[in-house]
Amino acid sequence: MTDQHGELDAALERVIETARRHLAAVRAAQGRVDDDDVWQAYVALNNASYAYDELLLDAFGEVTPWDVESIDPDEADERFAGAEGVEASDPHPRVISVRQRRDYRVPSIAALVRVADAARRESTPEGDEPAPVEGVGEAVLELLQSGDGSLSALDVPELEPLDGVVMVSEVGTPVDLESFDDDDPVGPFQPAADDRLVGRLDEHPYLDDEEHDHAGHSH
Repeated sequence: MTDQHGELDAALERVIETARRHLAAVRAAQGRVDDDDVWQAYVALNNASYAYDELLLDAFGEVTPWDVESIDPDEADERFAGAEGVEASDPHPRVISVRQRRDYRVPSIAALVRVADAARRESTPEGDEPAPVEGVGEAVLELLQSGDGSLSALDVPELEPLDGVVMVSEVGTPVDLESFDDDDPVGPFQPAADDRLVGRLDEHPYLDDEEHDHAGHSH
């Protein structure tokens, strides 16, 4: 057991040492994406944590909260170098456009407006009196704004989701919002003549499990 204790102590020291090296590499990178030193330090920390976890399990049947798997350093280097090469020399010639539509039924207008009013009050600076939310459309828009535009902000009991669709297309140029009026409901979503639809995913929120397996298709 003494040998196991010594191995555990040494393994723990490696975890601490590699954690310090990883932190130093992260600080030195100053937010740079795909920094090689950060990646190398990450692999070392991951593998040191994995080794310590395995030794602890063998010695005492105990585990750490780190859910990690061993990484082959050589394979990791190849993948990192390959990813850098793809980013630098293999840009996609087209723009990927994702268009989504999701419909909702409103079981209670009053309930939806109350939720939106509450969201508006939370985002209003203290001391200011927010204007009341007026109508269903404004309520939905307020929820989206409070959720930074994410559709997950509409996952509330006051909105009953219906079918939706997501379409992924390759387009020649990105959307130019300045070329459309604010009240133009078609222009920003209108496909151009040279756009290519890659696929379509249909959303059916209330299908049972068996039917859901067959939901969605692509062209």
